[in-house]
Amino acid sequence: MKVGNKIKTKNASWTFDKNVPKTFSKHIESSVPFYKESHNICVELSDFFLKKNSYCYDLGCSTGTLLNKLSNRNDKNINFIGIDSVKSMIVQAKKEMKIKKNSNTIRFVNGDFLRLKFKKSDLITSFYTIQFINPKHRQQIINKIFKALNWGGAFIMFEKIRASDARFQDIFSTTYNDFKLKKNFSPSEIIYKTKSLKGVLEPFSDYGNMSLIKRAGFKDVIPVFQWLCFKGYLCIK
Repeated sequence: MKVGNKIKTKNASWTFDKNVPKTFSKHIESSVPFYKESHNICVELSDFFLKKNSYCYDLGCSTGTLLNKLSNRNDKNINFIGIDSVKSMIVQAKKEMKIKKNSNTIRFVNGDFLRLKFKKSDLITSFYTIQFINPKHRQQIINKIFKALNWGGAFIMFEKIRASDARFQDIFSTTYNDFKLKKNFSPSEIIYKTKSLKGVLEPFSDYGNMSLIKRAGFKDVIPVFQWLCFKGYLCIK
């Protein structure tokens, strides 16, 4: 089944491997509302947390677009580390790496968030990543992020959310499908991608995400973006 941008998949079998990385950037810009604007929010917020010799992680970095923007924004000898569990994404990220000449270092790591050790960090980002992780492991990951942050450090998390009521969910889904039609996805591509993501992308409600964040220890949390079922959170330790 074709789901747009020459990407093919099957029911309940969406994967970011194989042919996806090569066209990922184009596909995600068309699929996620206000994608670039949301990146810009992350980049501008980074000014308040990144300092000289900081560590900054991007979890689920895919092809490294956000991490490159963060590095180009901050010339403070910062250590930027992108982590993704899909090896082909990391390979593509290294190919697409475009960094201005500055004092920062940037590297991409193929690995599992839960198994890798994090340096003490001032900023950790997760851009529509946690929603793809098995729900039973999500609390453990958010806990690990909280522990890895320095006091005053921030976790910026963007997630697709599930509405709290079936009526709202129907409104969200219908309006989002209209958005994709305007982005030149065909009706069949929209249907096929929805089927391919069944059991793969499992969004929590806003309440569910806030519960994860609060249980991890974050006390200061504020939404920084929302468009229907797409939401961004700023969490400060």
